Amino acid sequence: MSTYSVLKEEVGLAEKLRALQSIDQELPAIFIVTNVEKDYVEYMSPRGLQLIGITMEALREMGARYYEAYLNPQDVADYLPKINDMLAAPGDQNLTVSFFQQVKVAPNGDWAWHLSTTRVFMRNAEGKPTHVITCAIPIDPLHHVTSKVNRLLEENNFFRRNQHIFAALTKREKEILRLMALGYSAGEIADKLHISEKTAVTHRRNIRSKIGAQSGYDLTSFAQAFDLI
Repeated sequence: MSTYSVLKEEVGLAEKLRALQSIDQELPAIFIVTNVEKDYVEYMSPRGLQLIGITMEALREMGARYYEAYLNPQDVADYLPKINDMLAAPGDQNLTVSFFQQVKVAPNGDWAWHLSTTRVFMRNAEGKPTHVITCAIPIDPLHHVTSKVNRLLEENNFFRRNQHIFAALTKREKEILRLMALGYSAGEIADKLHISEKTAVTHRRNIRSKIGAQSGYDLTSFAQAFDLI
């Protein structure tokens, strides 16, 4: 790429950032512009910097370490492939990716939920994305919707934490787990599946051990998370 093209892109980026800075304080969201070529945060709204307790200079110097320090890696594993697919899409299709993410509001602080949307912010002369912009809206913990959102997100977290355990269960164990969650006894399971009661008891014991279930509630929660009931 020629020096002229590089300078033109830098000027274009500076102009777009100035336009963003002129209004971002008036908008009820945090804006983050990320350089996807060099993998660092190019710009973050003052409200966002205040939230996580850092300066813009320090944030730029962190580079890619920003993601590890402030973003929940489980969330990133979910939405990053979608963002990569968006960046790889041909042409300027105005695509967006929306997702929930947890942000650490202080180095040793709690996670705070945000509803975020990302799209391409800048492209180079060849049309390749160079920067993305993310609009992150904090979810008010006092709002009545939050409890419902938190339940959904916790269910999703439970699913992710236990997906490998569910995948390791055999077809028969999944079938018996469903019946256990529905309240069937060992004898009833044996009759229904045409197996001996001793075999049913063994399966029940192994399943409880594998999924770490201490109660009927644990069994039901696990079965619900994986759509067995």
